[in-house]
Amino acid sequence: MVISANLTTIKFLQQSTSQQWLEQALAHLDTILLDHSHCERKAAGVAINLMFRYPSHAKLVRSLTAIAQEELEHFEQVNQILEQRGIPLAPLASPPYGAGLSKQIRAKEPDRLLDSLLVCGLIEARSHERLGLLGAHCPEPALAKFYRGLMASEARHYGVYWVLATTFFDRSLVAQRLEALAAIESQLLTNLYSEPRMHS
Repeated sequence: MVISANLTTIKFLQQSTSQQWLEQALAHLDTILLDHSHCERKAAGVAINLMFRYPSHAKLVRSLTAIAQEELEHFEQVNQILEQRGIPLAPLASPPYGAGLSKQIRAKEPDRLLDSLLVCGLIEARSHERLGLLGAHCPEPALAKFYRGLMASEARHYGVYWVLATTFFDRSLVAQRLEALAAIESQLLTNLYSEPRMHS
């Protein structure tokens, strides 16, 4: 199996996804779909939480309202596929990826806002990359088409988080902090999680 992802086309990421992840994901598509449902719900929740935390940032509120709505649409779409496949909604143990990135968010403002935007951007960038891999390699044509259809949204989302970061912070500061966070993001994916997950 050959991974066709080209890292130069995925902004923000310092390391491409491993072939081991793709093989694991393709061997457990039902679990990946269930985890994907959780990811879409969490992404919507994060966007909403940021709107509540920074209600006076008008551009942020407008941008994240659109993202939250789209994430919830994706959540419903994935849930429909789960229902069609007879897979009930159920909790899943979380890999260390999300928690590991969240730990990097500094508590003091305005650092907290910057880190929150960049962490969200990194997660969306990784989602974009992995949906592309699933879209290119999934053996089920309908499911592969679904994954490919979501790629543009994820790319747009990580672009929005980048634009917001550079709206509220100096571009050189954003680039410097992004480089540090991206290195940690790649490190978190060094050891493949024992169970199939979208971000493992």
